[in-house]
Amino acid sequence: MDKKWWQTGIIYQVYPRSFQDSNGDGVGDLKGILQRLDYLQWLGINALWLSPVYPSPMADFGYDISDYTGIHPLFGDMADFDNLLEAVHKRGMKLLLDLVPNHTSDQHPWFVESRSSRDNPKRDWYIWHDPLPDGGVPNNWLSMFGGNAWEWDHTTQQYYYHAFLREQPDLNWRNPEVQQAMFDVMRFWLKKGVDGFRVDVMWHMIKDAQFRNNPPDPNYEPHMSTYSQLLPVYSTDQPEVHELVHKMRSVMEEIDDERVMIGEIYLPIHQLVTYYGVDNNGAHLPFNFQLLTLPWQALQISTAIDQYEGALPVNGWPNWVLSNHDQHRIASRVGVQQARVAAMLLLTLRGTPTIYYGDEIAMRNVAIPFDEVVDPQGLNMPDKNLSRDPSRTPMQWDNSKNAGFTDGKPWLRLSKISHRANVEMQQQDPYSMLTLHKRLISLRTNEPALDAGSYVPVYADNQMLAYMREAEGADSFLIVLNLTHWPCYFRPPHFSFSGKVEIATIPESEGIYLTDTISLDGDEGLVIRLEK
Repeated sequence: MDKKWWQTGIIYQVYPRSFQDSNGDGVGDLKGILQRLDYLQWLGINALWLSPVYPSPMADFGYDISDYTGIHPLFGDMADFDNLLEAVHKRGMKLLLDLVPNHTSDQHPWFVESRSSRDNPKRDWYIWHDPLPDGGVPNNWLSMFGGNAWEWDHTTQQYYYHAFLREQPDLNWRNPEVQQAMFDVMRFWLKKGVDGFRVDVMWHMIKDAQFRNNPPDPNYEPHMSTYSQLLPVYSTDQPEVHELVHKMRSVMEEIDDERVMIGEIYLPIHQLVTYYGVDNNGAHLPFNFQLLTLPWQALQISTAIDQYEGALPVNGWPNWVLSNHDQHRIASRVGVQQARVAAMLLLTLRGTPTIYYGDEIAMRNVAIPFDEVVDPQGLNMPDKNLSRDPSRTPMQWDNSKNAGFTDGKPWLRLSKISHRANVEMQQQDPYSMLTLHKRLISLRTNEPALDAGSYVPVYADNQMLAYMREAEGADSFLIVLNLTHWPCYFRPPHFSFSGKVEIATIPESEGIYLTDTISLDGDEGLVIRLEK
């Protein structure tokens, strides 16, 4: 099984503001991440993905970039980055950066030039449009962060388009000069030795040339984001985006074929898989967010796994995610006990898993009082409780002040229970979530069937799902997961097995020899090494 590192490895998302502060200003930084590399290596992580660390006015906490080839002073400087990259590589690990090609900050020199006059050479680097005859916005497109997506510019008497904040104008990717400028950004970091990119909102990168109105979503409900009122069929996922993704892939392969490009894409599976490209010349890993968005129900998840496996193109490699910086943490969505089952699912499915920092200790969303909310999505739609702050709180390292994250005042408040839910305590606890993660990662790394073997569905009902992982010449594993809090039985027709429980979410089940029928407690998951 000749696989690339990104197919057999485990990716760990670091949200730099919240991982480790090294200078007491309450904000995590690059030196802080460097201090915690030994922990990540101990855990068995192969690659770190850093959310943006570039210069930025921080209107959207780094996703509004004013310089694509620099480091924000909050996080350190380029020497700190180089030191981190070197230290990561010395440990045999990889480093991935967030690439944000869809939009810049309104303070980026490109946009400052673009808005200076209609005849500026960079005018067409962004999406400008005349008002309608009545002076209104060019069309009905909405911003992800609330309100319409067009901002009036008094100086040049046109609107510019922003899919997110008005401080984040969208680049015009139909312009070849924009493409080349962004490709040069990629080359800058690749030549430094960065091992790949997670590409922000990849499916947004090009828009309908006719600027047609988006249709209403018949399934919209009042509690949803206002953005969900319309189906973004003309403002996202345009056919031309695939040629751009292919060009980006080609830039990466100018260096070598070991770098990875991961695409952030919130689309249904049959649209998502098109981002692998023709003959796999697109994104290596279009992010699969099904475990983030589906109800936590065994039949739905089992069906989704099968649909995904069935839709993957030839040689397309799968991937799975449970949490990220834009969504609720898995332990808050399904509860701490089911989060153990979810970890077993993530780390035994076929494909590359991505772990969000803190999920390995079952960190939960933290209640942030409204007067402390800083996330623009939460501030712009206060009545909808859509702030992303609760899932971005500082990492819980130990039971000291501020959980070992900072000596200063943390930029977001920490969990009330960080003194008893932290890395230091869980490293010493054989029953902890962290211990479970470490053991699952170790087993996955050392067993060919779990590392890169095939996926074989076995059974699913309203409570549980079961599947096998197999590889030629290696031990096979049966994984049986109860996705509910009450007991159930595994005894599918036309399937017999015998084997020993290797890892269980309830450790007392480990070492037990099982055959044909299993009685599962609520919240129990088993990894069973099958007899040959």
